[in-house]
Amino acid sequence: MTTTPTADICDERGDDAVVCTVPLRHYGARPAFAGRAVTVRCYEDNALLRAQLEQPGEGRVLVVDGGGSFGTALIGGNVAALAAVNGWAGLIINGAVRDVAELRDTDLGILALGSTPRRPGKGGAGAAGEPVTFGGATFAPGALVAADEDGVIVLPETP
Repeated sequence: MTTTPTADICDERGDDAVVCTVPLRHYGARPAFAGRAVTVRCYEDNALLRAQLEQPGEGRVLVVDGGGSFGTALIGGNVAALAAVNGWAGLIINGAVRDVAELRDTDLGILALGSTPRRPGKGGAGAAGEPVTFGGATFAPGALVAADEDGVIVLPETP
């Protein structure tokens, strides 16, 4: 999916373009990406997140509400490589990542709050396929998400 700059989308769509106000940092090789949202809510456990990324991405964006935790990383180099190979456009994580040097070279858009070296649990706690909200934006499954160096926006699902 071609990405129109988020600033241009905001200018064109006005209040329909909801801006996520969480201060996310870029970690992947793609500075701009867009796609339909797939959602996961998990806290310091990435089993559900990984299960989603094992599926064909088809240019979609996985939006993860990790509760803003820096206690563990929700993705690292191996999980990001899996996402890239399976055709995901990007990951937006309200939480932490690890293996930052590897992420930089992964052909994927990756946004997160920050990094930590601690790996996540693998118990499968959380939920997938439900709307998640952080930074004043609600990301519903199927909504259009766009991200670039100016920020992240979400547009409601269109028929």
